[in-house]
Amino acid sequence: MILLLIFSGVSTQAYGSDFDLSQIPPTKRTQQIKQSCGGSGNPEDRHLAFGELHLHTSFSYDAKLSGGYVTTPDQAYRFAKGETIEYQGQQVKRDKALDFSAVTDHVEYLGVLNELDDPNSAMALSELGKKWLAKPKQIGVHLRQLRGDGAPYTTEAFSANKSAWAVSVKAANDHYEPCEFTTFIAYEWTMMAEGLYNLHRNIIFAGSSSPFPFGSNNGRTPEDLWNYMETARKNGFDSLAITHNGNASNGLMYDMVDSQGEPIDAEYAKRRLENEPLAEIAQTKGQSETIPLISPNDEFADFEIFGRLLVGAEQGKPQGSFLRNALVRGLDIEQQTGSNPYQLGFVGGTDFHNGLTTQKETSYEGNAEGIDPGIMPVNMKLAQKLADGGQVNQAGDVKRDPRINSGGTLTGVWTDANDRKSIFTALKRRETFATSGPRLLIRFFAGWEFSPSILEDEEWLAEAYKRGIPMGSMLSGSEKGGVPKFIIQAARDPEDANLDRLQIIKQTVSNGSYLEKIFNVALAGEDRLNVDTGDILPVGNTVDANSGTYTNDIGASQLQAVWEDPEFDPKVAAVYYARVLQIPTPRWTTVLAARANLKPRDSANHWIQERGWSSPIWYTPD
Repeated sequence: MILLLIFSGVSTQAYGSDFDLSQIPPTKRTQQIKQSCGGSGNPEDRHLAFGELHLHTSFSYDAKLSGGYVTTPDQAYRFAKGETIEYQGQQVKRDKALDFSAVTDHVEYLGVLNELDDPNSAMALSELGKKWLAKPKQIGVHLRQLRGDGAPYTTEAFSANKSAWAVSVKAANDHYEPCEFTTFIAYEWTMMAEGLYNLHRNIIFAGSSSPFPFGSNNGRTPEDLWNYMETARKNGFDSLAITHNGNASNGLMYDMVDSQGEPIDAEYAKRRLENEPLAEIAQTKGQSETIPLISPNDEFADFEIFGRLLVGAEQGKPQGSFLRNALVRGLDIEQQTGSNPYQLGFVGGTDFHNGLTTQKETSYEGNAEGIDPGIMPVNMKLAQKLADGGQVNQAGDVKRDPRINSGGTLTGVWTDANDRKSIFTALKRRETFATSGPRLLIRFFAGWEFSPSILEDEEWLAEAYKRGIPMGSMLSGSEKGGVPKFIIQAARDPEDANLDRLQIIKQTVSNGSYLEKIFNVALAGEDRLNVDTGDILPVGNTVDANSGTYTNDIGASQLQAVWEDPEFDPKVAAVYYARVLQIPTPRWTTVLAARANLKPRDSANHWIQERGWSSPIWYTPD
């Protein structure tokens, strides 16, 4: 049952009976891409592809150190596209294949530690190799010192680094199957400001070759990285950077100043926008949308909060660390300089370090890895710690509660075809969305001429592209004094939970003050809205904490709406994005406790509301 909502006299309809996209299985969605690999050229024929843009293998030094993982880029791609591989003595396979993937190993000392496995390798026989092998527990500390000091590689380390990069590039190219499975040559630029604050970027190359990667040992500011990217682009190697989950950046990721502490000017804003069109909104280290401190009126802001820096136990500065803040800061900077550095599309990833990309809550156990625990033995030690409320030592001498970690997330892309050119182009135009794991279908459009009944037209999608703009785009100028209209459509993952509601988040800057408003534009269920107070009742909760299960007796399989902004001011710039919420489902901690036959802790949060975030749409006055 779908509810009709009325806000400030503006009718917002949510149709539920005239489309059935949630019943299209993900495999069929992939088949649609395969059948139309060349693409028709018509935007309404774009297909939905799901993928991973943040994944590590044993080639990353921290994966080799912390987990002793042995997964290679070749195995990571084979696992991502649905093949069975051997992992820790077990045969493992994803529940369903991805459409695209990028292995983004840390380029700093890429593959160097792997050389130590061979006692006869040049690296193992070098002075540095002997030093590390004599005191293996000190390798991580020494590596961080070398990176922080910008110390040049030894001859042996650089040789190992080049060899590992060649292997990574070869794996990406070997597994690229246009129309079937798309891979990207990629890596992670790993910069920790002051050794504490995460400013990492994932670099995605467009083609089948690339220049040698630029690491933080080569340049320690984003501007240095952009110099490399711009030079490479002039030489025919196009790429884009994705800002890493910003929640652990101590406010530096989306700051109001550049790396030298100077106020952001138009040149900086333009360069950043050209090189960094996307931002990671969620991954295993929590979400970077917002938190209650930034958005006190957002009842759903308290979601998967990591709540600390990556190094040590310090609480980071929230302002400038979350995308809700970044978007409105971008509007502010644009008013001052004429350019917006934070016109960012949203993507998701896992940041898992074992090479196995998974997204389900049932495929996570709280470490830097994803794996189907239905195949692997239950981590009883971790399960008992969680049940007891204890902590697990996962970061040197810092005891971090693993419950603050989250399962993997996904990137959805509306693409003309499943190939590098089409998906890379879609990433650059920001026609993307992210989910906290489920394969949700999300569409988001804005325009001046949409009819309130446009969704009843069989050709509505063509009309939406013709008369409006999709997520990730800019809407300029108020036509004929009108009010922008938005189309939002969502369907649940056919193998996951029903939907609770559709929301549109709006942000503006007025007289130096940052304003945000959350509009509930469609609800599943009856009698949830109190028309007198505007309060909305929760959708309900079917989670059984003891068994770690839920039912789909509540919610809706799909929701859609046409919405007008009741508070629109044509003179004020604004940014809008859509958020889709599922009904409550068991969190991974609850699932793990149930599998271990342990009683969940009374104070534990047994459930979460998985969600999806569309890339924003920006309105700019004439």
